[in-house]
Amino acid sequence: MTAFRDLHRSGLLILPNAWDGGSAALMRAKGARAIATTSAGVAWALGWPDGDALPVDRVVQVCVDVMRAAQGLPVSIDFEGGYSDDPAAVAAQAKRLVEAGAAGINIEDGGGTPALLASKIAAIRAAVGPDLFINARCDVWLRGVGETGTRVAEAARRGTLYAAAGADGLFTPGLTDTADIADMVKATSLPLNLLAFPGLPDAKTLEGLGVRRLSAGSGICGATWGRAAALTAGFLADGRSEPLGEGALGWAEVNALMPDAG
Repeated sequence: MTAFRDLHRSGLLILPNAWDGGSAALMRAKGARAIATTSAGVAWALGWPDGDALPVDRVVQVCVDVMRAAQGLPVSIDFEGGYSDDPAAVAAQAKRLVEAGAAGINIEDGGGTPALLASKIAAIRAAVGPDLFINARCDVWLRGVGETGTRVAEAARRGTLYAAAGADGLFTPGLTDTADIADMVKATSLPLNLLAFPGLPDAKTLEGLGVRRLSAGSGICGATWGRAAALTAGFLADGRSEPLGEGALGWAEVNALMPDAG
């Protein structure tokens, strides 16, 4: 687990976000240094909506599947809001992920209060000890909290609260303005994590600003769904086979990405 923490100490950690064991295997093969999951992608792959709706048992099983496919790479699990408003229940569920091998989790404030998320983080830390990397997601930008000019200060306030509770990183999805990013880096003691988002500067610029982690979120999964939707609609319309092969990986190529059964 310390290996995952070390990836946040210098430079920019770029994380693709997997939604099942197969996508994790693909990302490992393409050179990912760690694998994170996307709660939206995981939920969609299992036929559920995103938003704390997925049964925790399914989340734990996805962790097991991704751990197997990651073949020793650190794995971080998107834990949404912890699937409960009871910090003790959230901590017990997070402990199951640690027991399954997770090196990190994301947990978000969402529509709840910062104080509630801080209580959840403190309970998790007390239950699992110091090794788990807890990335606290601050939804100030995603939910449009306050006026534009006040959001860095509000996110910094939340970051201080989450750090005191035991968080290791601060995730501010929706933050894209270069000046605000620079201010946010200075305003928090935690490694700053950003989400791939329209208008976000490129990786080299982000690294120069001091950002320590960049996540794809549901972006890769959403693009995959878009391609699948277009192919499905076309196939239903005309039954043509040729489009199905355009840009596709062959059976043998995909099969070779998967870990051996043993």
